[in-house]
Amino acid sequence: MKISNSELLRYSKQIILKKVGISGQKKISSAKVLVVGIGGLGCPLVLYLSNTGLGNIGLVDNDKVDLSNLNRQIIFNRKDVGKLKVIQAKKFINNINKKIKVKIYKNKLTEKNIRKISNNYDIICDCSDNFGTRYILNDYSLKSKKILISAAISKFDAQIFNFNFKKNIPCYRCFMPEVPDLDNKCDAEGILPTVAGIAGTLQANEVVKSIIDKKNELVGKMIVFNSINLNFRKIKLTKNYTCIKDCKQK
Repeated sequence: MKISNSELLRYSKQIILKKVGISGQKKISSAKVLVVGIGGLGCPLVLYLSNTGLGNIGLVDNDKVDLSNLNRQIIFNRKDVGKLKVIQAKKFINNINKKIKVKIYKNKLTEKNIRKISNNYDIICDCSDNFGTRYILNDYSLKSKKILISAAISKFDAQIFNFNFKKNIPCYRCFMPEVPDLDNKCDAEGILPTVAGIAGTLQANEVVKSIIDKKNELVGKMIVFNSINLNFRKIKLTKNYTCIKDCKQK
C-alpha cells in the first residue's frame, strides 16, 4: 500500500518512531478492526484509531444516542440524540478522514450473526456493556484465532485484556467462568467519564501494538486500574482446564 505525501505529513509524528516507521504505517492503513459497542469505551477507541490512519473499521451497535450518554461518549453531541450511534459514529470518523472505509452494523450481535459480521476483520474490540456479548465475542475469537481487545468499566475501575488467540493463552471464560448474579452496567452502577476515556484509549493502544506486531506484554494478562488511587496492576491470567472445548484444545 502506497502512502501519499499528505499522509506522510499527517502521520509524520508516529512514522518517525522507530517502532512504527513506514512499514508500521502501511500495516495500520491496511488493518481491519471491528468495534462492538459505540459507548463510553467505543467512542475514545474509534477517535484514536481514526487519527492513527486506520484503513478499515466496522461498527456494531443497535442503540441510539441518549442525552445521558454525552458525559462520556465523546464523539457525540446534543444534535445526535435520538439517532443511531453507528450512523453518527461513521459521520464522525469520515469527518476525521474520508479515506477510512467504515462499515456499520445496526443489529445486535448474536451467536447467529457474529461470523457474518466479524469474519473479514483482523482484530475485534469488545466495548460492550454485558457479559452475554463478551462471551459471544470470546468464543468466536477463540475458535477463529482472532485478536480480541476487551475492556470493562464500572464506577472508578476498569479492566483491559489482550487476547491474542493465535497463542496458547487463557480466554475470557477462564477468568470469568459464569455470569455474575448482577450484570453491572453504567446505568445502575455509574461511571466516571475519565475512566471510560482512559480504558478506551488503552484499548486503542493495544490495537495499534497488535497491528504493528510489536512484542506485547499484555497478552495473557489483564490490566486493572482504579482512577481514585491511580493504582495500575498487571495480572497474569490462569488457564482453566475445565473451560470450553475450544479453549482446552489449544
